[in-house]
Amino acid sequence: MTDQTTTPAPAFLGVETSLTGRRWVGPGIEAVRASEALSQQTNLPMAVCQVLARRGVEASEAAIFLAPALRDLLPDPRSLRDMETAATRFLLAVKSRQRIAVFADYDVDGGSSAALLLVWLRQMGRDATLYIPDRIDEGYGPNNEAMAELAANHDLIICVDCGTLSHDPIAAAKGADVIVLDHHLGGETLPDCLAVVNPNRQDEDGALAHLCAAAVVFLMLVEAGRQLREDQVKGPDLMAMLDLVALATVADVAPLIGVNRAFVRQGLKVMARRARVGISALSDIARMDTAPAAYHLGFMLGPRINAGGRVGKADLGARLLATDDPHEAAALSERLDALNTERREVENAVRAAALAQAEDRGTDGALVWAAGKGWHPGVVGIVAARLKEATGRPAVVIGLDDGIGKGSGRSVTGIDLGACIQKLSTQGVLIKGGGHKMAAGLTVQEDKLEEAMAQLTALLEKQGAHLLGPSDLRLDGMLMPGAASVELTEAVESAGPFGAGASAPRYVFADMRIFSARRVGETHIKVSFGDGHSPRLDAICFGAFDSALGPALEAHGGAHFHLAGRLDINTWRGRQTVQLRLEDAARA
Repeated sequence: MTDQTTTPAPAFLGVETSLTGRRWVGPGIEAVRASEALSQQTNLPMAVCQVLARRGVEASEAAIFLAPALRDLLPDPRSLRDMETAATRFLLAVKSRQRIAVFADYDVDGGSSAALLLVWLRQMGRDATLYIPDRIDEGYGPNNEAMAELAANHDLIICVDCGTLSHDPIAAAKGADVIVLDHHLGGETLPDCLAVVNPNRQDEDGALAHLCAAAVVFLMLVEAGRQLREDQVKGPDLMAMLDLVALATVADVAPLIGVNRAFVRQGLKVMARRARVGISALSDIARMDTAPAAYHLGFMLGPRINAGGRVGKADLGARLLATDDPHEAAALSERLDALNTERREVENAVRAAALAQAEDRGTDGALVWAAGKGWHPGVVGIVAARLKEATGRPAVVIGLDDGIGKGSGRSVTGIDLGACIQKLSTQGVLIKGGGHKMAAGLTVQEDKLEEAMAQLTALLEKQGAHLLGPSDLRLDGMLMPGAASVELTEAVESAGPFGAGASAPRYVFADMRIFSARRVGETHIKVSFGDGHSPRLDAICFGAFDSALGPALEAHGGAHFHLAGRLDINTWRGRQTVQLRLEDAARA
């Protein structure tokens, strides 16, 4: 009798358990053959072909993939339900000089969405009222009081990055028309308003489900531009606004596939021109001294813009992105940078307490969760992401105050957390809840917390979340230090941008000697390494001391390690060098 059991491929370099607890997995034989075939057919570097092969790109498609044109990838806005109605009503308000209010979420996507509308309107000689709810006092999304007040003083209210589940608040907006431009998961019924444009409505086909809210707003402005041209009216330059769409796409962790790739590629080019004073001021205060890349949007600009909604005044980020006053931009950037420092301090305290609580409760089930009195609602989402990364499980972190818990969850690939939370909200187990597959928010009564988490765990078990093992680290191949050139790194970047749904290639530098390792800040480490033949390379590992990685490298004693990570170009005083963004290591 033949044994049909599939034997897993040997661990790459024999690393079954790395310093971060992961098993290393190299490219399969089919991927290697596909890369070699692509290289022969296109004459592109093997490193680029490895990325193309992993993304399923054929040789005939390689040139288009490496230079994605927005005109080729942009969907017809009218393919989304209610889009034509929304754009027509928006233009009526503009032409008739009606009073317009923009109600936005307090994160980067909401701020970018609001800024798109405010900038577009300003260029058309119009203005609008910006309203962003306070995270602590009002919570996420429209509320009855705010919507009723806006409706009393405005003819049109546009809800961006929120509103799809806001039936009662939208009903409270009596006397005003309401348009929703959103991307969060829709329920079985939609609020009673003029238009709900959302690729994640249940009656959409899902072809554009990967769009963030700013992309939906952009498509509405594309449709508005088409209608203006039919009336022989010239509208604003939408291509110049793609920096806002790119920022939102990356910061909201939207997958970099399809048109999202083109949005980010083109948006980064726009951002490099430094025409938007708010983004330029924030880039300067964040000490960005190189051309912007997706990494900068997600890890340098995004957290600072988010800081206003997390621990400061909710509208600071949107105001920064929309302003055309350099002095206001400088002041807002300084304020957001200070708030981001404050946010990190608050986050560190909550993270330590949440991790200890989660470990006491157990981290091998379908859900890892923690809740605490006084935990700041502005950092629970970040802490949930840290718990998810540490455990490889969906995680929920909840702050308790006056008998009510407000929390955020983050999921892992293949597990739809948002649908589970929305189901519990529909059933009344939660006061409210919703979101995406990978991220969601919830509100729960404290006396129902244990029951709600038990039911959420049961729903996640049905998806197999409790069967997940330690996450593998997928690697694209090995490099020697001498091969890690600026030219190679630039060639690989041509297959980007890299981010959610399109991970950057990871390479291993095998059997490297550590020459020096020094702590940078509280949790990072900088390493110099080499093979003794080629020039040494530098590596930076962020958050290294959150695992065994940092301590092991700091106490290297000249030992040899396998080092895994992604290549970056570091620019210092006009000189470019390659740097490894270290993600993992194993003793050689």
